[in-house]
Amino acid sequence: MKSETITLLAMGFTMLVVVTAWMLLRLSQDDARFDIRVKDAQRKPQAMAPQTKRIRPEHRLVAAGKDMISGIGEWIANSGMMSRRMLLDLEQTLASSGLTSSNALGLFIGSKILMLTTFPLLILMALYGVVEPMTSYGAAAGGAGLGLLAPDWLVRKFRAKYVERVSGGLPDALDLLLICAQSGLAMESSLSRVENEMRSVHPDLSWELAQTVAELQILSDSRVALANLGTRTKLDGFKRLSSTLIQTMQFGTPLSDALRMLAQEMRHEVMMNFEAKAARLPVLLTLPMVLFILPSVFIVVGGPAVIQLMRGFMA
Repeated sequence: MKSETITLLAMGFTMLVVVTAWMLLRLSQDDARFDIRVKDAQRKPQAMAPQTKRIRPEHRLVAAGKDMISGIGEWIANSGMMSRRMLLDLEQTLASSGLTSSNALGLFIGSKILMLTTFPLLILMALYGVVEPMTSYGAAAGGAGLGLLAPDWLVRKFRAKYVERVSGGLPDALDLLLICAQSGLAMESSLSRVENEMRSVHPDLSWELAQTVAELQILSDSRVALANLGTRTKLDGFKRLSSTLIQTMQFGTPLSDALRMLAQEMRHEVMMNFEAKAARLPVLLTLPMVLFILPSVFIVVGGPAVIQLMRGFMA
């Protein structure tokens, strides 16, 4: 009876950890899809009232689990256990990784606490009566460290993918912004037009520009809104773009000339990166050539001679 209870508890904790990891993986995708749907609904309003859709039971279960985990994280964040500076850094890190929903911080902290407490229990239950107690305690401590670092690893993965998606569309966005500036549009109108045009091609980049346009409309100081673009993304390209736009506002330099210079510099940097990667190819091919190609060449060249020597010794 005791072993059956331990097995059921282990299965329950395992399912809870799997659901938590799956929700973390789907968080950024859900935010992007929801943002696109909201923008489409604002752009194309329906003539008829929308019908209420039936929510599936599995979606309700996932939403309930997400609310529970985010509630735990928000309670810890509001309890004073973590400093305000640490919370701001976490929010900025999540935002720069594309996790911009209202419960992203709570879900991140709650998943850390859940995995920190669940992994050691799972390891202790799995090793109960199999190994010595000290060995199981050491494995549980390692599981606690793994559970504490697993959400950070997932956020770094989100960050790498998000940076790749956003950086890939920045040169095209600069070209479109230059065209809008040359046509006589103001800065805010140009950013809004580029955001609208890039929505279907680069939705993450479009979201960042939409946030900047919204801040330009709300904040009294436009320089703060433009500076937030580089601070929020933590990308060098966006920092340079925000600095260029701020300088054009302060000194009255032509926007088209500044954007043209910036676009040329970024295109040149992209070409230099491609050339640097191409220059690394000979170095990267050295090890495969030594391991796979040269032995085959030696066998083809020296194989007949070795065979003849073996026949001579055997005769």
